[in-house]
Amino acid sequence: MEYRERTYRHKISKNNLTSFHVSVRETDLFISSDRDLTEAALQAIYRYRGFIETYIKSHPRFLTSLVPIEKDDLAPLIVRDMLETSCTVGVGPMAAVAGAIAQYVGCDLLEEAPNVIVENGGDIFLKSENEIKVGIFAGESPLSRQVALKVRLEEMPLGICTSSGTVGHSLSFGRADAVCVTSKSASLADAAATAIGNLVKGEGDIREALDAGMKIEGVLGIVIILKDKMGACGKIEFV
Repeated sequence: MEYRERTYRHKISKNNLTSFHVSVRETDLFISSDRDLTEAALQAIYRYRGFIETYIKSHPRFLTSLVPIEKDDLAPLIVRDMLETSCTVGVGPMAAVAGAIAQYVGCDLLEEAPNVIVENGGDIFLKSENEIKVGIFAGESPLSRQVALKVRLEEMPLGICTSSGTVGHSLSFGRADAVCVTSKSASLADAAATAIGNLVKGEGDIREALDAGMKIEGVLGIVIILKDKMGACGKIEFV
């Protein structure tokens, strides 16, 4: 697996919004909104990271488990979301962490502005008053940056999350260059992209992985890219 500079961050149509970068340790967000909301974003990141880090101290399996663990009705909301998502998808709760952070920070920022796009390592939460186009980065695949998703007003807020077995630092047991999942929940989209990506070992697995992914409750659409092959299903509209 190889690290790539996040040039894909410039492949989202932002409709003249103000963009800014906010980073706290492993959390690295690229945000576009009506104005610079850096301070509000930082406060939100510290708050939600604090909930997760504090929970891990008393529940270390939350950090390390690759399978669902028991739900906890007393946990903070973001942690409960991740626990419930992991049970729905069948992966460990941390498979949802990037999408969850993007979503919860984004929802907080929507109290300050009507247009918010939060990207967290390829996992996106977005809400806009205009249609949005989101390009798909797929490493060395010839299809990388050649296709984009159109997100209509009525579909937002929406989570669009991508997992890869060839790009980035996230754990994947598959070989897909990109598995992109859309859902009303960015937490679920993130975890589902991981689970679906784990199924793609070769080109012959694309159709089966698509079928399995669409059985996950809450998944709206899926795009899988592996080398020069692509498959898609569900509520997906390409530009």
